[in-house]
Amino acid sequence: MYKPNLAVSVIAVAVFNSFAGAAMAEEADQALPEVVVSATKTRASTASIGGFSNAPLLSTPASLNVITSQQMLDLQIRSTTDAARYDASLSDAYNAVGYAEQFSIRGFKLDNGTSYRKDGMTIAGDTQIALENKERLEVLKGLSGLQAGVSAPGGVLNYVTKRPTDNPIRMVVLETRERGTLYGAADVGGRFEDTRFGYRVNVAAERLRSIVKGADGNRKFISGAFDWRISPQALLQIDADYQRKSQLTAPGFQLLNNTTLPAIDADTMLNDQPWARPVETISSNIGARFEYTFSPEWKATVSANQNTFKRDDYTAFPYGCGAQDLYPGFCGNGDYDVYNYISEGEKKSPLTVQALLQGRFAAGAIEHEVTFGSSLMRNREKWGDDLYDYSGTSNIYHPVIVPPAPGTSGPVSERRYTNERSLFAQDIVSLTEQLKLHAGARYVQVRRNQYVGENEAGVIQPNALTDAGFWLPSVALVYSLRPNVSLYTSYAQGLEHGGVAPKGSLNERQALEPAKSKQVELGVKADIRTDLSATLALFQIRKGLEYVDNASNMFVRNGEAENRGLEMGLNGRASRELTVGITATGLSTRQSGTGSASLDGKRVTNVVAFKSSVYADYAVPQVQGLNVSANWQYSGKKAFDAENTVFVPKYHLVNFAAAYSTRIGGVATTLRAGIDNAFDKFYWRDVTPDLGGYLIPGASRTGRVSAQFDF
Repeated sequence: MYKPNLAVSVIAVAVFNSFAGAAMAEEADQALPEVVVSATKTRASTASIGGFSNAPLLSTPASLNVITSQQMLDLQIRSTTDAARYDASLSDAYNAVGYAEQFSIRGFKLDNGTSYRKDGMTIAGDTQIALENKERLEVLKGLSGLQAGVSAPGGVLNYVTKRPTDNPIRMVVLETRERGTLYGAADVGGRFEDTRFGYRVNVAAERLRSIVKGADGNRKFISGAFDWRISPQALLQIDADYQRKSQLTAPGFQLLNNTTLPAIDADTMLNDQPWARPVETISSNIGARFEYTFSPEWKATVSANQNTFKRDDYTAFPYGCGAQDLYPGFCGNGDYDVYNYISEGEKKSPLTVQALLQGRFAAGAIEHEVTFGSSLMRNREKWGDDLYDYSGTSNIYHPVIVPPAPGTSGPVSERRYTNERSLFAQDIVSLTEQLKLHAGARYVQVRRNQYVGENEAGVIQPNALTDAGFWLPSVALVYSLRPNVSLYTSYAQGLEHGGVAPKGSLNERQALEPAKSKQVELGVKADIRTDLSATLALFQIRKGLEYVDNASNMFVRNGEAENRGLEMGLNGRASRELTVGITATGLSTRQSGTGSASLDGKRVTNVVAFKSSVYADYAVPQVQGLNVSANWQYSGKKAFDAENTVFVPKYHLVNFAAAYSTRIGGVATTLRAGIDNAFDKFYWRDVTPDLGGYLIPGASRTGRVSAQFDF
């Protein structure tokens, strides 16, 4: 059960520490720089996930989007779900309230085990990833075989950690939302008296009152990052974070009669049994990085991160209609079967270690920027056999209390062990002053041992074993048409783990072998001015198609999935008063080669043909410090089922916000207010094929206000 006194205490400590830090600085006669925050001031101009070091977006031959910590503040972004509204290529993929935030990029679902990174290191994406200690969120769209090794073909989300700053930071943010959510966070950083040592500490606490009635909970977070400037050549960085979250999850809806979209209120809760318990999640990271600069041209870096994820998963889960023998599908009158789902003691512990040697040299008239590296990723995953037993029948319009099925989940043991070792190299060759060749490759050795368990006859099956090596080449040409305009073309190969056969299939829990994917991309990037950029990317991705074959009821890889798309973006300051952020994605998905009329030529489920997001912020010249903003989102219709017999309608959303920057009692203060879904539009936010197919509604109209204090 939620304990409000603890969350309030954490917030109070954060506020006290920030005031105390400001007071001590004043006593020491150290003048703090004035900080007045207004709407999105600048765009990011660099990113690290596109290569192996922080590089200009303009010259990186990949489609990237970066959301900075300042933009997170200005846009009141508290989660990756909030951030996704500003990138049309990023979509929900069974992103249920209170559960893991799960996404797709370019129409391909991200892999929770490989597609989420912290400072380039693998982390488990099975929970809400805290943003309080993140300097920026980097979205790499498309294949990342060279950069990341094994990962889903859609792309990678990379969370870059905040580091100590030379100038002191003392910031507190307080927020409330109309349904009762309370949020408080503090960001404190700077140098110690011995300026060789720096610190950055973030704390946050949140009382969660969800957009779905009853899907409530709490979240607590703390992190620390420290550095030691050992010498002008040597830098040591360490960081750690810890998050605990407890929240009742809100499952999705199924079709009535397995044919019709249900008519429900957006805040309807199906996990509403009195015995329902919140999902309990603990996640943590311990990271370290050592960099040594041999000369202005050469440096070496060794970095490591240990991520730990633990979860106790509980749900009064809705699935099917026993009265009509529908699996999946709810009954025509709104009845649905309730299952007591329990899975206690789930754990993942990915460890990543990476070493890089980077430098530049000239061979005659040709300049080279080279990277040589090696990496290790090891992950042990533990869980027990879950409890998933029928408990009774409820109704989406008239809830019915049913007794829980007795029992709990089975003993926890190691069920999957993954070991990935890589060697990689990249050379950026300046062929002329305008033309650069980016050529690289990664060799990854994948070893995986996965528990399968008993078949339908009760016979223990041998573990699914993988031990194979793969070459992942990447090549691109970048042509600088002008100093502020670049054209690029690229070819890359990626690698992803094979899918695991779902419940109900004959080869349930069996894993397919790793599979390659291929991508070609053409792009244009332009820095229209110092703080305004435009991008255009045309891409094609092909990968093997995985599905349950209706004839054999076997989970197979057969045929091909091909996604072709066009991405457009305009970000930055259009004028002195106007800041814009515009993204749009057109996507054509095609399945072929399966020999099944229900798949070949059909649109992929939960993927729109066109999606856009337009954001504008205007600094009102007549009122100093006042900014007003609006965000318009459009999403086209989505196919619900593989046969394309049911489509979810398109929708438009409009959000409004305002911010006022001033000083209160000598403290730089920014007051913000916003209203999401201003016209209270009902829409289906997420349409996932997972678990038989579920629909998740978007939030109804919600207001929020916040205050930011910079001491």
